[in-house]
Amino acid sequence: MEQNNPKITHRTTAPCGFAMTIFLITFACTGQKGDSSTSSEKSPGNFLNEVKTATAILSNHEEELTLTGKVEYDPDRVITYVPLISGIVERTYFAFGDKVQKGQALLDIRSADLSALQAELVSAEAEVGVAQRELLAAKSMYGDNMLSEVELLESQSKKKQAEAVYSRVNNDMLAYSPNGDGSFAIQSPKTGYIVQKNVSSGAPVSPENGVLFTVADLSEVWVIANVYASNLQFVKEGMEVKITTLSYPDELFAGKINTLSQVFDPEDKTLKARIKMQNDNLKLKPEMSVVIRMSDVKQEKTVTIPSEALVFDNNEYHVVVAETPERFSIRKVTVSGSHNQNTYIRSGLTEGENVVVKNQLLLYENGKTAGE
Repeated sequence: MEQNNPKITHRTTAPCGFAMTIFLITFACTGQKGDSSTSSEKSPGNFLNEVKTATAILSNHEEELTLTGKVEYDPDRVITYVPLISGIVERTYFAFGDKVQKGQALLDIRSADLSALQAELVSAEAEVGVAQRELLAAKSMYGDNMLSEVELLESQSKKKQAEAVYSRVNNDMLAYSPNGDGSFAIQSPKTGYIVQKNVSSGAPVSPENGVLFTVADLSEVWVIANVYASNLQFVKEGMEVKITTLSYPDELFAGKINTLSQVFDPEDKTLKARIKMQNDNLKLKPEMSVVIRMSDVKQEKTVTIPSEALVFDNNEYHVVVAETPERFSIRKVTVSGSHNQNTYIRSGLTEGENVVVKNQLLLYENGKTAGE
């Protein structure tokens, strides 16, 4: 039976300092006449029609870096409440995660300290009234030459002292609102969300207890990215970033690096890059894990090919170069990076050469076998 078998002839050269295998796909007739359909199916013409190439071009070298990080509160938008007095909590009106308004009652507390402070406030207010009346009388008498200037100044000083005492006590009472039954309501110092709660009904409180609750405004948050030492040449303040989360995998959050720390964190040995993010829709939650991607464009032009053209073999990258429509060469290349399905070639390939992007693996194996 006559059969057509493919034969690959080859020769080796050494351009650019490395070996290259050049091979030509040919067919030779052996034996007797046989099935013409088999010959047609395996003809080089049909195979070469399936080979596709792309031209190596010069383009800007783009790099993309992926970092991990998490969402944190903006510390300038967080208020923690530590009690300045001792007492017993009678009732709480909030839970962890609740939204609260500035001035809203959060808990009722019964405290002898507050009762004394309230009495002091009433007394200070009365002292201010007395000082005001005395000053008015002193001004009148001074105008009638019945009082010296020194005595007038003393009246003015007494009024200022009374006002200062009232202001201090009143400021101490601003966070408390008397309920009329001897208890006081502690009010929210700002509008936001309860992100920490360490108090319950019936619990004793004192300055030694520490934080009772924390209110945070989440309309703006920080995204903190972990930057390793190997990334320092890439990451810069002002860089645009894209942020993704597990909760919203198809949504990109855009931002930029506002601050890059100059001191490594002693625990995870990373620098912290801070990204301020508007969060009006509250999708970014504190402690949420995120992925931060950033890209950089180098000014110098680099030989660029589709990443699918690469063949990785024996810890080296290769491409199949189409010398002519029927002649191919295997070329070892050095890769300097990749981005968006493009690969940048440092050496081994020049602008304008055509690389195979379809059936390159078959051509590579045939050429490799032919070169052995």
